Amino acid sequence: MAGLFRNIIAFILGLLVYGRRSPGDTTTARFLITPFDVGMRILKSDKYLQLVEPAQMDFLLQVGRLFEPLRSGTRFVNLGQTVRFLKPIPVFSIVRIDTRIAYADDKCAFFASTLHVKGERAAEVLVKMKYKKRGVTVDPRSLLHVHFDTVPVSVQKWNEALAAL
Repeated sequence: MAGLFRNIIAFILGLLVYGRRSPGDTTTARFLITPFDVGMRILKSDKYLQLVEPAQMDFLLQVGRLFEPLRSGTRFVNLGQTVRFLKPIPVFSIVRIDTRIAYADDKCAFFASTLHVKGERAAEVLVKMKYKKRGVTVDPRSLLHVHFDTVPVSVQKWNEALAAL
């Protein structure tokens, strides 16, 4: 229930600033960690990914890239996520999540989110997203209006690790 409420609040707040940022920017969202998000006293590991989802939606709203793809029949699917845990996040903390597009090629976009608590990095999350329209992959660069000359090291390492499986 806390996740649904968080998504609704993020959507409403994102609408208020719809399209005010450029796709190359980093956006910031803040969320309160509630008792529904924790085990005994710190954030559960799966909840890190649940926090990043509304931050991604907030990013797409702030850069004005949520509704146009949806109207055209394009849907997005998260293909995978990786989390690097740096510091536990306690209950009743305010988490700041900075989100940006780390890289995009003709098949996937990679969203990078950094979670901060009390000014310190607590986790880094990389999400691989694919856009589909009627079962066909859509080039995310055309939807997000981004271009990258080089692949970041974090994306290279993740792709290499997946290829080794």
